[in-house]
Formats: sequence, C-alpha cells, structure tokens
Amino acid sequence: MRRTTSPLSLILLGLGTFLLVLAPLLAWYVTPRAAVNPIDIDTTAVYSGTGSYFDTAEIETVHDRRITVTQQVRGDVEDSERSGRAVWDVTTTVDTDDSLPAADPHDALEFFPNRWVTDRRTNEPVHCCRENPYFEGDAYLKFPFDVRKRSYQWWDNSLGSTVTLRYAGTRKVQGYSGYRFTGTVAPTRIDTRLVPGSIVKQPNRPQVLAEEWYSNHGIELVVDQRTGRVVYAQVGPRRTLRAPGAKKDAVVLLDSRKLAFTEDTQKDQVELAKDESGQLRMVSETLPIGAAVTGFVLATVGGVLVVRGRRRPETSGTSGTTLTM
Repeated sequence: MRRTTSPLSLILLGLGTFLLVLAPLLAWYVTPRAAVNPIDIDTTAVYSGTGSYFDTAEIETVHDRRITVTQQVRGDVEDSERSGRAVWDVTTTVDTDDSLPAADPHDALEFFPNRWVTDRRTNEPVHCCRENPYFEGDAYLKFPFDVRKRSYQWWDNSLGSTVTLRYAGTRKVQGYSGYRFTGTVAPTRIDTRLVPGSIVKQPNRPQVLAEEWYSNHGIELVVDQRTGRVVYAQVGPRRTLRAPGAKKDAVVLLDSRKLAFTEDTQKDQVELAKDESGQLRMVSETLPIGAAVTGFVLATVGGVLVVRGRRRPETSGTSGTTLTM
C-alpha cells in the first residue's frame, strides 16, 4: 500500500494557512490604517440654550434670550492630500434670534473662522497648512481613537489654551453609550478691548482699554470610545469686560450656563459614531477573529487529511519460471 494526498486536503490546508496569516494582518496592519481622521469631512453641529448677551443696538446686556451656536467643519481635501494631514476649516457662529437665519456669518453676534490641522492617526495638532490659531492638546473637534478612561487636554478656543477634562463615567445619548468627560474654567483674563468708558462704568473717560475675561460654568462631552467622535457636547461660556485693574466684572458680553447639542445634532452624531465604530469593529475584531477561527479549523482538517492520506493498493507485475525436462 502507498499514501497519496488528495487535492481537497491541500486546498483546505492552504486556505486555512492563508486565513491564519490574514487574521493578524487585519488586526495589526489594516486596522491602524483604517483608524484615521477623514479628509473629506463635512458636518454641522448646532448648540442651543438660553442666556445673556450684550446687545449692541440697545447698548446693554439683555437676559433670558435664546442663543444658538453653529459649528461647521469642512475638510480641505487638496491641502490634506498634499500634506498627509487632516486639514479642516472650522466656522463657528454665535447667533441670537435677531441674527438667525443669517445670509452672512459676519452678521452673527460672534464669528470665529479657524483652521484645524491634525495627524490623521494620533489626532495630535500639526502646525502647518495655515493653521489658525495655534492649537495644542489631545482633543478639540474629536478625541483620539480608542479613548481611555483618563483625563484629556481639550482645546478651549475662547480661552486660547487647553482645559483638563476628567473621565466621569459613561452616559447614554439617544440610547448610545459613550465616555463622559467634564471640566470647568476659572475666570481668566484673555484679551483687552478698546471700548467707551461708560460701558465699564467709567463715564468720564471717552475710551478705555478694558480687560476681557472668560470662564466656563461647565464643560461636558460624551465621546464614542472606539472612534473619539463627540456625540454630545455641553458648555457654559461666560465672557465679560472689566475696567483696567478692576476685580469685578463691569458688563457681561455673553453668559449661558448651558449651551448643548440639539436633539437633531445628537442623532446625527450618534448615527455617524455607530457607522464608524461598526466599520472599525469589523476590521479590528470581527474579521480577524473569524479568519483565525476558520483558518484554524480548515488548517487542522487539511493537515489531518494530508497526514492520513488515502491508501491505494499497489499494483505490480508477476513473473514465473517454467521448468523443462
């Protein structure tokens, strides 16, 4: 008897070996290249709440008014491809009911055009490509991929610096669970502004170089753990003016204890987080595990068949001798 190897056993062994090699490639090679900040992003987030603001028409601070913040993020694909970074143009407007809808964002109560440039894999700021302003920290428009239960340095554009946001458990947003991070900003002088003296309670001076102060009653962000996408955001900005060297605020420019994602924005962000997280889960977990298990089974079966082989009877010629007398 002799052993022969069937084509099926070789196919099973080869396919199993291929899947076993593919599994770690998906987890360690493909996944890091899939978890990157997009360059063709085009999203809009809307915050809404009530508060106080300085009405330039009435020349006084008005209270209990609706305030809407709109943040639009658009990727500069050409600059992103050229630099290898994620280059995003960010336009933030702060509106009252009087300025909504606005044909020109410059008509808003406040208008901030920025350019945010990050390393696509780490989400760290990259200082190139006409970045504006100079950013630092771990997070701003989003958190890094694979968010941990630790503190992060979040960039506060109004402060012009980073704020420590501490992990504060989990929270469900529109039925979707994310990591919750919170923080506050103590009153901080951020700038100076030339204003009529009467605005800062110095009527005898025609103009005063007033101090602009900023604080934040509370920052709360809920973040998708896998992608770092912010599915809920709430801030409580307060900006005031003080007379030079004064210890107390003279006038409130903007003050709200709660400006938060609208329900529509929450739903949009949750849907995007589900889609992106699902894609990363498939590449990093589902496909590698499936490939490893299937590959092991096929390789084992194929190997057993190769070792055992298929026995066939050997054929051989017969010879005899004739005795003659």
